[in-house]
Amino acid sequence: MEFLEDLRWRGLLHQVTDEATAKAALAQPNCGVYIGFDPTADSLHVGSLLQITLLMRLALAGHRPIALIGGGTGMIGDPSGKSAERKLQSDDDVRANAKAIEDQILHVWRNMAQTIQNQTERTVFEPEFLDNAVWLNNLNVIDFLRDIGKHFSVNAMVQRDSVKTRLEAREQGISYTEFSYMLLQAYDFLELYRSHDCRAQFGGSDQWGNIVSGADLIGRLMPDAAECPAFGVTVPLITAKNGQKFGKTEQGTIWLDAARTSPYQFYQFWMNVEDADALNFLKYFTFLSVDDLAAFERMHATNPGGRHLQLELAGAVTGLVHGEETMGWARAASTVLFGGNPLEANRFSLRMLAQEIPTTRPAPDVTVLGLLVGENCPFQSNGEAKRAVQANSVSINGEKITLDALQAVPTRLHGQYALIRHGKKSYFLADFGAAP
Repeated sequence: MEFLEDLRWRGLLHQVTDEATAKAALAQPNCGVYIGFDPTADSLHVGSLLQITLLMRLALAGHRPIALIGGGTGMIGDPSGKSAERKLQSDDDVRANAKAIEDQILHVWRNMAQTIQNQTERTVFEPEFLDNAVWLNNLNVIDFLRDIGKHFSVNAMVQRDSVKTRLEAREQGISYTEFSYMLLQAYDFLELYRSHDCRAQFGGSDQWGNIVSGADLIGRLMPDAAECPAFGVTVPLITAKNGQKFGKTEQGTIWLDAARTSPYQFYQFWMNVEDADALNFLKYFTFLSVDDLAAFERMHATNPGGRHLQLELAGAVTGLVHGEETMGWARAASTVLFGGNPLEANRFSLRMLAQEIPTTRPAPDVTVLGLLVGENCPFQSNGEAKRAVQANSVSINGEKITLDALQAVPTRLHGQYALIRHGKKSYFLADFGAAP
């Protein structure tokens, strides 16, 4: 399928500056395309994952993906989608965030490339990483205003959604600092076009005004732009069917950094999407073929309760971000907490669970009763524990506990763990420490 048509089929094609130009350029190999990433934090979130997968799709189509880290523009902040002025970051913070984001994109890219190679035996080259601080931090303000600023109409700029929304909210407004962001991003496009043979910018729909400004600036300043025009493509901002902003939950933002959002929580995020969203998200975030996606859709239609779409989605995306091995641990941990056999969980899955459910560190000679009572345990008293055992509602490592077993020494999974279940959904873990 032609590249733009593939994006359209996936629901990922929102706007194109000139579709004929874009199709012609993307029909030839090695077209330079960039996507920008703002270093506003030391990790990207799942919304940014869509942009990484876009770069990978371009690479798979034979093009040259460029990941532009906004080490320069990050000193100002993009007003797009913001209802108030950003808090300015220090130079040290921006540099640290930029390095962390580059490392993270590369980590995710390598996981994606490994998955694709396992499935198709295709080798994918890594993207080119650039930081716009290299050229923006050395700009002379007078030269910039004279040579670049004169090509921008303030009348047109104030009509951009990113600016217009803020101007209409009089209590917030917009500073000249953020107002000028559009010029800097347009200059990025110009710099990449003339110095890195980059013809296209891709981004979210909130970047449309900035992308159009860059393409227009190239058309004005570059003598070969008529024969080799720049173009831009945007993808829609992803929301769930209920209108909720994608990647936001009651617990907070879903990050790509395992230290911020654990692989287990990341896996559960995808498992918990609505049926109406699951198929679309498989199209957006995975590299499954048309036939594979159709097969999963049929499986879901035949047995909606089987959650085939969610299982494939959670496994595929967690594997792309955190690696297939870690995904397997997260899936096994999830299976245990939803009725699976604890004996089938490996040490790594249980270690993962220790970060997600109440966990205690008991003495080596603790009895079953001692395991059930205390802080981070199911019960607060011996009497409460005995009544629950008598009601047949307590199990350890998948085996129901009887009153006769309360003074016994509990068995340990992998010589280290005991998984306690009270009722249907309450789980607790005892970690005895690594076996000597």
